[in-house]
Amino acid sequence: MVAMLALAGCAGSEEDTGSGDSTEEGICETADGDGPKVGLAYDVGGVGDQSFNDSAYAGLTQVVEDVDGTCEEVEANAGESDADREERLRLLADGGFNPIIAVGFVYSPAVDVVAAEYPEVSFAVVDGYSEAKNAANLTFAANEGSFLVGVAAALKSEAKNVGFLGGVDGPLIQAFEAGYVAGVEAVDPNIKIQVQYLSQADPVDGFENPAGGKTASTGMYDNGADVIFHAAGKSGLGLFEAVVEAGEGNWAIGVDSDQYLTVDEEQKPYILTSMLKRIDTSVIEFVTAFDEGKAPTGFVTYDLASGGVDYSTSGGNIDDITDQIDEYKQKIIDGEIEVPTEPK
Repeated sequence: MVAMLALAGCAGSEEDTGSGDSTEEGICETADGDGPKVGLAYDVGGVGDQSFNDSAYAGLTQVVEDVDGTCEEVEANAGESDADREERLRLLADGGFNPIIAVGFVYSPAVDVVAAEYPEVSFAVVDGYSEAKNAANLTFAANEGSFLVGVAAALKSEAKNVGFLGGVDGPLIQAFEAGYVAGVEAVDPNIKIQVQYLSQADPVDGFENPAGGKTASTGMYDNGADVIFHAAGKSGLGLFEAVVEAGEGNWAIGVDSDQYLTVDEEQKPYILTSMLKRIDTSVIEFVTAFDEGKAPTGFVTYDLASGGVDYSTSGGNIDDITDQIDEYKQKIIDGEIEVPTEPK
């Protein structure tokens, strides 16, 4: 058991640069405080996905220092079952880690089982739907943030043709699609919107498939799109390759983290903006609350009003339209615009 934890923890030995290429020691190799022992279980893609796993790691890095704690990271493998995820969570619980954070909705059934076995341990699931009494579901109004980048796409599209690349075709990613489409249509209902999903059910094909992401994105650019927004995890790296090949006048929109800061230099000029989903903030707030004896349970939602979702301005490519985007943002916060969570 100890050997398995040690091996899995090696995946977090890289400094979070977004590229996963650094050889510097990570926070879990250097932290040695007397505070909470935090366990973090990644979704497929792991550290280096330049998306939601990296955002979770960024939050872990900060909060472990803030609470003077220690931590352990464990990676997911392709083709896993709920039983595999349960065993990973048990390894952390048996290792004395508390709280334990699982990154990705796919962990929800496993948390239901394991949390019942360890009622003294506090669990959290990013994007989760766990019903365990000692678990928190850290959820995000991704539809609201996606609405804002949809506005950006519509305002910047010269072709009046934009695209959406989704990972797995299910309620979680459909909320991104719904918000994005609503944002585009709020600006111009006549803009053509192409939608492509990489998988109907398989998280590996959906979220850890850069080749598939590139193929699907290239198809949309070839069909006239000049702006594509992805909600596909590591598969979105294929979008960034495709937009460079599509050439000047085409744009890509990142997700979860500010992906302008993590892509290759040749890709930076093509990153219009990113839909920010502050998984780092949710990790920080959950662990901080645990340290203060106030770990939440049930559903905790991060929306535009709380700063849990937003859009990025790195690169300056939307400097000319931020005032217009912010007008829509305020209308959402004020309740003047209700953003859908499901596609039409």
